[in-house]
Amino acid sequence: MADHNGICTKEQISAVLTRLAEIRRKIAAACEAADRPADSVRLMAVTKTVDPVLINAAVDEGVTLLGENRVQEFLSKRDAYRPQAEVQFIGHLQTNKVKQIIDKVTLIHSVDSLHLAEAISRAAEAKGIVMPVLLEVNIGGELSKSGAAPDEIPALLKAVQPLAGIRVDGLMTIPPPAADETEQNAVFARMKRLYDRLSQEAPMHVLSMGMSGDYEAAVRNGATVVRIGSALFGPRMYPQTAV
Repeated sequence: MADHNGICTKEQISAVLTRLAEIRRKIAAACEAADRPADSVRLMAVTKTVDPVLINAAVDEGVTLLGENRVQEFLSKRDAYRPQAEVQFIGHLQTNKVKQIIDKVTLIHSVDSLHLAEAISRAAEAKGIVMPVLLEVNIGGELSKSGAAPDEIPALLKAVQPLAGIRVDGLMTIPPPAADETEQNAVFARMKRLYDRLSQEAPMHVLSMGMSGDYEAAVRNGATVVRIGSALFGPRMYPQTAV
């Protein structure tokens, strides 16, 4: 990463655009296979450790949805982004960081507890806004990942709905590593069933699932947002000192 100073080569930018074209081709093919309109899936560029110059190259090609994982990194880079870029927060969010981003992002993907939802609602009300959120589902029951268990999500939805500063727009998940496409399909199909069931209880329109290694399977199983980082920008280059 070029430390936000814009030192990126033409070759790096060209590589991003080449990968972008291939990702779009695969998303379109997955949509066609699932008999879905190609515009029913939104491509999110995940920007962790990526230089704003490369991010803006993708934005200039129409990838206007950005996903941020870390509050401090986002705050250090946001002024460098194109004005048409829409930023959503997708990482684990600590309650003491909510106020720093509440009026700077358009949606928070990672609500996994009533405690966090209440903090978001309070901060949003203080700004006179309603913050759209997604409930994060730990679909694989992995201890190393955040998210509520699938059987806890209905109760969490019911508890969050009365909060004045929040609106639940859908669900998000980071699935466990899958050995093959069959496993990917099984996990994403499980998420889609949960999403469809909860959509009967509350109006939802966002199912955020699928990343660089499995986004095609996610699209075939109903994802409306796929979060693509390394497949678009190349391998992450972590700085020696974390942002």
